[in-house]
Amino acid sequence: MISETKKKVLELFNEGRKNYKLMKFDKAIDLFGKALKLDAEDGPSKVYYARCKHYIQNPPPEDWDGVFVMMTK
Repeated sequence: MISETKKKVLELFNEGRKNYKLMKFDKAIDLFGKALKLDAEDGPSKVYYARCKHYIQNPPPEDWDGVFVMMTK
């Protein structure tokens, strides 16, 4: 059985990911941040939070397909 907290984290993550795909990185980072406040160890939210931070500072091209390309190891 999944806890109520984890359900909320999943809801926030899913909504954040929708905004991420739409290139609404400010909204997405807010949602991933809220998920991390509920569960600081949520790996997927950590990854997408960092990606949003990157894209806010370095916007992808307008024809971006949602794929994150690592530039460093």
